[in-house]
Amino acid sequence: MKRTFSHAFAFVLLTWFASGCVAANSSSQNPTDSSMLNTTPPEGLEYAVLAGGCFWCTEAIYVEMTGVVKVESGYTGGQIKNPGYREICTGRTGHAEAVRITFDPAEVSFGELLEVFWRTHDPTTLNRQGADAGTQYRSAIFPQTEAQFKLAQASLEAAEEAGLWDDPIVTTIEEQAPFYVAEEYHQDYFARNPDQGYCVAVVGPKVKKFKALFADKLKGSH
Repeated sequence: MKRTFSHAFAFVLLTWFASGCVAANSSSQNPTDSSMLNTTPPEGLEYAVLAGGCFWCTEAIYVEMTGVVKVESGYTGGQIKNPGYREICTGRTGHAEAVRITFDPAEVSFGELLEVFWRTHDPTTLNRQGADAGTQYRSAIFPQTEAQFKLAQASLEAAEEAGLWDDPIVTTIEEQAPFYVAEEYHQDYFARNPDQGYCVAVVGPKVKKFKALFADKLKGSH
């Protein structure tokens, strides 16, 4: 029988086998309040906050995109303050695994980021991406400005009208909420763990798909 790797299962393996992994240290689990204090992007740049299932996947895609300065994996849209990964995995905090993308609007637009968003995850499966199930894996957009909110609505309608997917899109457009940067070991996860099971089975193919579909948007392509 073919093995299906889930994000949570990959975390268990990471906890068991990773040398010095902070996941094994409960005192290091939760991000600190300082993780979400930087709510204003650097001058001349903008933030985009997107949730498309496992943040390892989403981060690995956007770090390859031209105009993207930085991508941080984290948690947003929930009810409790300062959540940690173990709490997120229960699905009871209301947070989504998300990425905060710092981008240069002179090089890439919010609309272009959304174009990639619609094509590199399945926005038709409610609270699920592949084997990853739960509200923490929902498809959601968290506009950071009124302009982003309007663009998100227009982009969602355009994606539906274009028939990019056979089934209806269930992506939610949610209110801006505190973004908590996830634990350090989640950052740059694919780049640091390319041979890990989940990365081989799930993240790698998504990155490959992105590069095939959006070759003109890759860093160094211009």
